[in-house]
Amino acid sequence: MASPFDGAAGPGREPADPDGAAGRLEALAATGLSAAADAEMDRFARLAASVLGVPVALVSLVEADRQVFPGMLGLADPWGSARSTPLTHSLCRHVTASGEPLVLPDVREDERTRESAAIADLNVVAYAGMPLTDGEGHVLGSLSVIDTVPRDWTGQELQNLRDLAAACSAELRLRILSAQAGRFQERAEAARGEAERARRGAETAVKEATQAQEVAESAQRVAESAQALAERTTGRAEDLERQSRVALGRSQLLLRAAEDLADTTGLEQVRRRVTDLVSGDLKPAYVGLVLVEGRRLRRVVDSQNPLRLEAEYESYGLGDAWPTAQAAREGRVVIVPDREALVAGYSVEAVAGFDSLGLASAVCMPLLATRPVPGGPSTLGALVLGWASRHDIDVVEQAVLAGLAVYTGQAVERALFVDERVGVAHKLQMAMLTELPEPTSLDWAAVYRPAADAEMVGGDWYDAYPLPDADPAARRDRRGWAVTVGDITGHDMNAAAIMGQTRAMLRQADIDHPGQDPARAVTALEKASEHLGLNAGGTLVHAHLRPAASAPAGGWTMTWTNAGHPPPLLVSPEGAVVRLEEHDHLLSPGLRDWPRTTHRRVLPPGALLLLYTDGLVERRTRGFDVGVDQAEETLRRLLAGDPDRPLPVLLSSMADQLSDAGGATEDDVVLMAVRIPRPGPVEGPAA
Repeated sequence: MASPFDGAAGPGREPADPDGAAGRLEALAATGLSAAADAEMDRFARLAASVLGVPVALVSLVEADRQVFPGMLGLADPWGSARSTPLTHSLCRHVTASGEPLVLPDVREDERTRESAAIADLNVVAYAGMPLTDGEGHVLGSLSVIDTVPRDWTGQELQNLRDLAAACSAELRLRILSAQAGRFQERAEAARGEAERARRGAETAVKEATQAQEVAESAQRVAESAQALAERTTGRAEDLERQSRVALGRSQLLLRAAEDLADTTGLEQVRRRVTDLVSGDLKPAYVGLVLVEGRRLRRVVDSQNPLRLEAEYESYGLGDAWPTAQAAREGRVVIVPDREALVAGYSVEAVAGFDSLGLASAVCMPLLATRPVPGGPSTLGALVLGWASRHDIDVVEQAVLAGLAVYTGQAVERALFVDERVGVAHKLQMAMLTELPEPTSLDWAAVYRPAADAEMVGGDWYDAYPLPDADPAARRDRRGWAVTVGDITGHDMNAAAIMGQTRAMLRQADIDHPGQDPARAVTALEKASEHLGLNAGGTLVHAHLRPAASAPAGGWTMTWTNAGHPPPLLVSPEGAVVRLEEHDHLLSPGLRDWPRTTHRRVLPPGALLLLYTDGLVERRTRGFDVGVDQAEETLRRLLAGDPDRPLPVLLSSMADQLSDAGGATEDDVVLMAVRIPRPGPVEGPAA
């Protein structure tokens, strides 16, 4: 195709070129775009600037005597307001003239551009532009990115820009097709009118004279030919309209992918979001995601919709004969056009897996890491789309799928980072929740359940330890014990770290104040927190348990203080449940001038004490008091048939029954139960 800049035209106007320029300008006019903002073109400019990290991005179209910017981001005035420049300021005209990308680390050093007025007036230093074409091969302009400092463009950046340019070209083509469809429709209407006039002329001729019979028959044939032409033209217009709708849907799919995948955090969420994105336009029967783990691949299984293939082949080798493994291994798109190609090129397991899903065609796209680490894989995994019947992929769809793979890879990379961060936080929290000691004179157990949201690492904790005894000669089976359940405010690693410090300082407070009540230990904790600048805000119940000095035989005395925590539940030997409602203000170093109180009860043999955090009873769908009522009723029901039910079983049952559907909770949950043994021999090692 002849370049519109061939010939002797000056730098400020379109050269005269009857072979190429006229067709190019006609196609440009058909897009309906000029020096005015266009929402879709602006979105392509924003995406290009975001993906490549540049201050300026342009959708530039070259008219006869100027370049215009229907899509623009970051261009300063007066050019930004005018959305146009003379051709003397145009680097895009080189792309339009050659039909090839123009990639310059520094335009001041290239003989084609070093004299360009864009350097001084538009502050252009680094430039990369990809051609924007119509369906006939005319280059209408470029999708360009500009940096104000020299820059070596990476291969991945240029590939991302090329993918976006392909999607932008598809948008331009569908607009041209829409304009052509309108013209075809006008011709069809004109043809129908001509057919009607011809038909009326034939009828008039028959009525006026039999001599004009031959003329009438001829006119009838003309009318029939015109009608056939009208029908063919109408069919062509309808085909163009259908093509326009398909192209528009696929272009918008890429834009939705950039926005919808930006806020995903978990791998399952990434897979479901991609499935939702492609289900309306591409209509695949299956969407799968596999990740590279060393020399193996692991499928991201959708727990809400498990499939037999993903259970049987959840993990397989990177070198195995699967099309997904080939895409991840070689870093390229792998297309399986039909079952015959699958049988010829891949393993028996791959064929059986595809047959179990009812697939006939598939495309597997590698997910490339945007920030490769030394020694780590450059390919994160692969995205696979499969169809139940043969599915041929056209050029526009290839561009859309390439862009979708880029955004999916970025979302997977982000999800893997979040998973690693949350895993470290959970390990930190679980390391702080040590196993309970085994006293000879009490029965106790504790359960910790993390929140359903994996990122919500909380400050919930439980603890139990022996109290220092003022009488060194006291029998070991008569020693006292401290038990605590608490909740530090927050759901992050900071809350977990403060929880560990608070737990240790409360232990130290009891050790440093032997024989003192629980309120004294909590007050000492708050004083130390304030002195150290530790923001240990939250709630807790801290109790001391000591063998009762008086009746009933085998009973224990409990003293406790409650710092704004949910009320403990006390079950009598007869099964009655009582709430211990007494409480003081929240745990807060800034409020320690308010005195704390200690409360006392005697727990007879067979009594059971339940401590818990608010994650057990609080929900967005119900009030706090309602949640405590449900916990009380659940505890009463579980003990009604078996008052000596083992405590680990009791706590697990309570956590299950009070959780949401599927066993999930909105917040971390801690439960701790202490039972006073009934009279009789007590088994277990000495504490």
